[in-house]
Amino acid sequence: MTRHWLSQYPEGVAHDVAPERYRSLAALLEESFKQHAREPVSVCMERWTTYGELDEYSSALGAWLQGKGLAPGARVAIMLPNIPQFLVAMAAVVRAGYTVVNVNPLYTARELEHQLKDSGAQAIIILENFAHTLEEVIDRTALEHVVVSSLGDLLGFWYGRWLTFAVRHLARMVPSYKLPLTGAVGARTIVSFRQALAEGAARHLQPSGETLDSVAFLQYTGGTTGLSKGAVLTHRNVIAAILQAEAWFSPALQRVGDLRRVNGIAALPLYHIFALTLSLLCIRWGAHMTLIPNPRDIPKFVETLKRRPFHLLPAVNTLFNALLQNPQFRQLDFSQLVMSQAGGMAASEGTARQWMSVTGCAMIEGWGMSETCAIGTNNPVNAREFSGTIGLPLPGIDIAIKDEAGNSLALGETGEICIKGPNVMQGYYNQPEETANAFTADGFMRTGDVGVMDERGYTRIVDRKKDMILVSGFNVFPSELENTISLCPGVLECAAIGVEDDKQGEAVKVFVVRSDPSLREEDVARFCQENLTGYKRPRHIEFRDELPKSNVGKILRRALRTPAPH
Repeated sequence: MTRHWLSQYPEGVAHDVAPERYRSLAALLEESFKQHAREPVSVCMERWTTYGELDEYSSALGAWLQGKGLAPGARVAIMLPNIPQFLVAMAAVVRAGYTVVNVNPLYTARELEHQLKDSGAQAIIILENFAHTLEEVIDRTALEHVVVSSLGDLLGFWYGRWLTFAVRHLARMVPSYKLPLTGAVGARTIVSFRQALAEGAARHLQPSGETLDSVAFLQYTGGTTGLSKGAVLTHRNVIAAILQAEAWFSPALQRVGDLRRVNGIAALPLYHIFALTLSLLCIRWGAHMTLIPNPRDIPKFVETLKRRPFHLLPAVNTLFNALLQNPQFRQLDFSQLVMSQAGGMAASEGTARQWMSVTGCAMIEGWGMSETCAIGTNNPVNAREFSGTIGLPLPGIDIAIKDEAGNSLALGETGEICIKGPNVMQGYYNQPEETANAFTADGFMRTGDVGVMDERGYTRIVDRKKDMILVSGFNVFPSELENTISLCPGVLECAAIGVEDDKQGEAVKVFVVRSDPSLREEDVARFCQENLTGYKRPRHIEFRDELPKSNVGKILRRALRTPAPH
């Protein structure tokens, strides 16, 4: 196909990328660790970590994992927030020749159990704050090895120990837990993070045999069947995404000069594909990241931003909006901010205008998915105003607007946005039918987004083909909510939709038909609190005598989106 959008590329942006320049993602990481050994890679709570230390720690943890006899490609889960241990664990798993399974630390026991069982993870690296959730499900999983970290493990000897004590005993943020030492497969190894580092330091990390076609990440995303699916991302996919982002961002970063000076703000969770890809890009540059463990604490977040110049601020629309509402944020020095990258959810023109007015840096909207390593399209980073589109395909990517049969439509016609490129996943883990349905005959991945491309190559999303709800950049699938809420005592049937929300973009609304007339809204809310991660919980609950259905009995969610007559 003709890439007519290339004429719109900013000057100097490459038209393609070559992931073959590296033999694996491990090679990319190790090159950067060696080149920038003395430079900082992250700062968290004002405690710094260098590339040399990241090299040392990840080598030790990787060697410890290898010492457990895991086969090449074994899945290792990581259940950590934005703290230095995440970068160490991610690099360790990749360097040791295994597959990273990123897990949302706020998952409920039900959600965690599904992901661990579906991925077949044999090991997990987890923060002790969430170990009580693991305790509930561990005996129903294939886990053989558990590494438990404390918050202060890599934040300095004295400060780290004090912080761990404060979190455990003063703030009481670590619920009690007891992880069993035996499991279905026999003896189970359970060690502290620091113990694993110490034991691994006595071993030598063996070079992995991973290639560009080996699996680097299983990145879980929502499933139309109500269960999350693991997008299979190879080393080639991830490297391509890093190089595509690097090429696209280069015009903005010319202002900084030496990329080692770049301070990228990591407020979005690193287990999410958006932040994960940008963190790997910062590592390639030899830049450093400011790790924000709790971005919901806006005053503390702003205090962190005050401490030093920052250059790259990726966020979802809701986070940009929350920062703008903080009076202290408006007083910050934005003279070094060269990129405000919006993604994960639709950007609002009102928020974009206000952001530009306050910071002088345009909010640049992009689009991507877990299945595409977060990379798909982006507006040019030298733009000075909000376009209302998701921009142009990045280097090496083809975008086609297709009909139901997979035929490409003419420019200006509305259809499903489909994507092809070196960053696009190989398929869904152990789900051949879902994988087959995800791709067209000519190799494009169906995204479920409905859009239109203009004559310049800019694409605008006009609707979502899927019933997915997008809450603050996180995918929420109605079928998962309905499957869960249907188990609530007193619920006969239910349906979930997304409704507009000023803060989150969309919020979840659930319609419930009762089997028990005494069932109350607070009963449903309490059940959701116990069984669903925070962003999946309904903000609105409405009881109905019946739900609209098709002739074959399928609940019509589209009818629920139309207000009921009074």
